[in-house]
Amino acid sequence: MRALQCAQFGAPSDVVQVVDAPLPPAPEADEVTVAVAYASVSHATRLLIEGRYQSKPPMPFVPGTEAVGHVVACGTAVTRLKAGDTVMALARWGCYAENITVSAHTVYPLPEGLSLLQALPLPLSYGTAYTGLVWRCALQPGETVLVLGAGAGVGLAAVELAVLLGAEVIACASTPAKRAEALARGARYAVAPDDDFVHNIKAMTAGRGADVVVDPVGGDLFDRSVRAAAQNARILSVGFASGRVPQAPLNLLLVKNITLHGFFFGCYLGWTPQDERVAFAPALQQAMHELGHWALQGRLRPTVSAVFPISGLIDALAALESRQIVGKIALQMTPELLDNQPPRI
Repeated sequence: MRALQCAQFGAPSDVVQVVDAPLPPAPEADEVTVAVAYASVSHATRLLIEGRYQSKPPMPFVPGTEAVGHVVACGTAVTRLKAGDTVMALARWGCYAENITVSAHTVYPLPEGLSLLQALPLPLSYGTAYTGLVWRCALQPGETVLVLGAGAGVGLAAVELAVLLGAEVIACASTPAKRAEALARGARYAVAPDDDFVHNIKAMTAGRGADVVVDPVGGDLFDRSVRAAAQNARILSVGFASGRVPQAPLNLLLVKNITLHGFFFGCYLGWTPQDERVAFAPALQQAMHELGHWALQGRLRPTVSAVFPISGLIDALAALESRQIVGKIALQMTPELLDNQPPRI
């Protein structure tokens, strides 16, 4: 089978190759094998390939953490899925291949009528936003949610979900097009990450600030968001797309009674030494079921803006890092057109 493989850590252009790899092993009792149609590309993809991610795979390895496709084989203990099912799958790595064998606990069936590309952003971006807002921040209707990086990935998912859950959303994004998209998805306000950021947030909230801050950006914008947060606010730190890990100003957190949630969605997927995927599987499967049906009903609009061939990872990363992409980017693992999709690039 074809796969993207790294024999060492380094710049993606230097270390990633399309190879003819062995088929994955047959599934063990609680595993399934999935024929991958599409896999997503994220900022974490580069970090993993460069060896700068929280966990490091053994060499050689295949990147890719989120995929959609069809089940081709099930282990003997798997009863929730069957061969032929159309599914979403999450894995620590390995999705940039035509086939992957993965734990059935993190594979989720699609509701009938939801296309593969519609489903691709759901498990990671929408799963992160949903569990962060609902499980960790206990978001309440009527609260104000400030979403940083609101034009793509987790940020855009957080905008949609916060609106659906009854919150008022202020979206912060780097370009006019992304701010317009966030407004089209239900945000009440959209702001730029400029020097007037804190003033604008305060003006939009009658001086209170935001009750919840969703931050996949980090860097200077995290520093400003602390000042834009309300008394008793919750800040959800999801990632550091800016490239700088900020230092929390504990004096401001103290005087404003702010709760800072460090949030790693991977803990629910078994991506930590404790491997808690079995414990969280029922709740996460229910969340994915709900997200899938909301998408099918049009209440969520997961978006893949561009599809690249399996050999196009370098171009996909460049497009992602241009900050012009709305939603997600996909790699197509098979040459056939398996679904209605945006134009390939």
